[in-house]
Amino acid sequence: MNWANGTHDTEEGDGVPWDLNVDDVERVAIGAGILGTGGGGNPRQGALRAKMQLAEGLRLRVIGLDELPDDALVVPMGGMGAPTVGIEKMSRGDEGKLAVRAVENYLGQPVLATVPVEIGGGNSFAPMIAAAQLGLPTVDADGMGRAFPESQMVSYYFDGSSPEFVVMIDALHRKVIIENVRPTKTLEVISRAMCVQMGGTAMVADAPLTLKRLRETCIPNTITHAHRVGDAVMTAQHTGEDPIAAVCNVTSGRVLYKGKISDVHRRVERGYNFGHLDLIGLDEWQGSHADIDLQNEYLICRVDGVPIAIVPDLITLVDSERGTPITTEVVRYGLRVTILGIPAPEQLKTEQALQYVGPAAFGYDLPFTPLPPS
Repeated sequence: MNWANGTHDTEEGDGVPWDLNVDDVERVAIGAGILGTGGGGNPRQGALRAKMQLAEGLRLRVIGLDELPDDALVVPMGGMGAPTVGIEKMSRGDEGKLAVRAVENYLGQPVLATVPVEIGGGNSFAPMIAAAQLGLPTVDADGMGRAFPESQMVSYYFDGSSPEFVVMIDALHRKVIIENVRPTKTLEVISRAMCVQMGGTAMVADAPLTLKRLRETCIPNTITHAHRVGDAVMTAQHTGEDPIAAVCNVTSGRVLYKGKISDVHRRVERGYNFGHLDLIGLDEWQGSHADIDLQNEYLICRVDGVPIAIVPDLITLVDSERGTPITTEVVRYGLRVTILGIPAPEQLKTEQALQYVGPAAFGYDLPFTPLPPS
């Protein structure tokens, strides 16, 4: 096993602590883009920003859930906003660092690590970049095991708790601290309105969790899992094997549909991307029609009007030749894509979790029928 060179074959959670290099960043970008179900920020942008930290001599250090004491404070963080705005509006690159510093100043206590709120594309790197600039590590975990569009859809808060406060920083270094807002759904409404007024994107740092609390509520080992998914894709590309089959092997996923994008309906509304994709079938799906709804992420896939996969299971689009992810802000007419279905982490499928991330949370009057593993 050689993590330093980005080549490994190990179970999730092994190999940390771990310093990412340029090759690792590429793998995490691909894997997080696939696990991010179309959202969570553009993975290519996130990778470029992460590589800039390495070029400046900083460390992108990932640690396990047992590397710090139980009372260590860990800040969950990530970018908020509509993905189409995120690829058009330039950030300064230090918003995450300033947000963590603001958290420390608010509490009068030091933060010892960061952690992603979601393992989506760019948001996998946001806490790593902030941590690198502060000389801190990032914990190998997240609060979704994928990406979701709203703040209450984070496993850290499935028990009904809310962060005591959040810090928002935008590219102009404008800072907003929102405190004493419950429930988390109300916090989402208020912070999303602030995000719109800040130009459609902002970095958000939640009140820190203790490491003990993080262990109890997180989806563990998701950065290493993203790396394994990306490594499977890149290895298959290099050896001439099928990268889509490689993704399915690593994720217990399955091919739901192969087709060509025939229409894209996409709009920015209330700080989210909303939309709908239409596809015409290729290969054994010739003559059929598929459609996908999206709210920052892909939510439901239907073939000939019949739902075949639904949130919180992961619905992700990849390039049919290369197996690389196609996110909601870049999907366009004419692309030949494969739709993959990946079973959601078990933490998202409990009765309690489904209140926050199940079909009804997105307005669907449909039951959640879990995808069986391939």
